[in-house]
Amino acid sequence: MSAIRGPLSDEARTVTGKALQGMVVDLTDLSLVAKQLHWNVIGRSFRSVHLQLDQVVDIARRYTDEAAERAVAIGVNPDGQVGTIAGQSKIQAVEPGFIQDEKVIRAMTDILADVITRMRERMDTTEQPDPVTQDLVIQVIRELEMQHWMFQAMV
Repeated sequence: MSAIRGPLSDEARTVTGKALQGMVVDLTDLSLVAKQLHWNVIGRSFRSVHLQLDQVVDIARRYTDEAAERAVAIGVNPDGQVGTIAGQSKIQAVEPGFIQDEKVIRAMTDILADVITRMRERMDTTEQPDPVTQDLVIQVIRELEMQHWMFQAMV
C-alpha cells in the first residue's frame, strides 16, 4: 500500500496511473531515441536537425518528470528503470551508426506520430477519472505535435 494517497478513487487511480506510467515509458524512450539520432545524424541539414532533436529531448525529459511526479502525487509509483522502459516501450529502435539527415527526419516524424497517437488515447482515458492528469497529457500533446509539424516541414 502506498504511503501517499491522493484524492482519486482506487479505480480512477488505476486508470490514471496506467496512463501516467505509459507516458513515463514513451517519453523516456523518446528522449533516448532522439538523443541517439542527435549524436549520429549526418548530411546537409545536420545542424538544424541536430538542434531540433535536442528540443525533442528537452520536452521529453521535462514531461517525463512531470508525469512521474503526478503519478506519485496520486499514490502511484512510476517505474523508469531501463528494464521497464525496454520491456514496455512501443517505440521502434533506430539503426546504429551514422544516419543521413533525411532518414532521421522521417524516423522522427513517424516516431512522434506514434507517440502522439498513444498520448491522445491517454487524453481520452483520463478525461473522466482525472482531468488534472488529462491537462498534463494535453500539454505534452501540444508540444509533441509542434515538434511533429517541424519535422514534417523539413521533408
